[in-house]
Amino acid sequence: MLEFIEIWPTIALTLYLAGITTIVLLIIGTPIAWWLCYTKSKWKDIIAAIVTLPLVLPPTVIGFYLLIALGPQGPGGWIANLFGGRSLAFTFEGLVIGSVIYSLPFVVQPVRNSFDAMGKRPLEVAATLGASPWNAFWTVAFPLARPGFMTGAILGFTHTIGEFGVVLMIGGNITGETRVISIAIYDYVETLQWGPAHMLAGGMLIFSFIIILLMMKIEKYFGKSRS
Repeated sequence: MLEFIEIWPTIALTLYLAGITTIVLLIIGTPIAWWLCYTKSKWKDIIAAIVTLPLVLPPTVIGFYLLIALGPQGPGGWIANLFGGRSLAFTFEGLVIGSVIYSLPFVVQPVRNSFDAMGKRPLEVAATLGASPWNAFWTVAFPLARPGFMTGAILGFTHTIGEFGVVLMIGGNITGETRVISIAIYDYVETLQWGPAHMLAGGMLIFSFIIILLMMKIEKYFGKSRS
């Protein structure tokens, strides 16, 4: 019981980070996915490659450049100026920025795939019936692409919970501020505290298994509804 009380702030902070990151990812990722799906711009492949970079780059590389960018003296010092000159490195806000960048392709790709599967025909029909682009998106595109949004939200949430390299580089290990589950497990193992390490690692194992089952159920449900 004492061990759970000790690790609960870390769990709560991780869930809070994942929740905020997922909301931001859906807000940012949806227009990016829409643009990548329907644009004919010559920059499409370049933008798609940039969005996909976190899938192949080592997390420490992303974390390193974010650490430079978010520092007040770095090339991205203007970002810190938006927050009153305060460096965002080793802060919760910095963790959110890093998590959004690192998990972006996990949201953009499934949403984009859903838009691709939907095709242009439903939107063309909505336009002929007098629907504005905004109304057509919410009444036609969003319901049809709902599986992609659900998959993207789940992947973004779980990926944020499990990330390690980026949060270690940009956030460090500050209790109550940047100490998330993955960092805590590493810290407990380093200090040979096997009890709390087992609780967090076992909890992550069970959580990941449930998420996989949930995604399989979602895929089967929407697969049956389409047939």
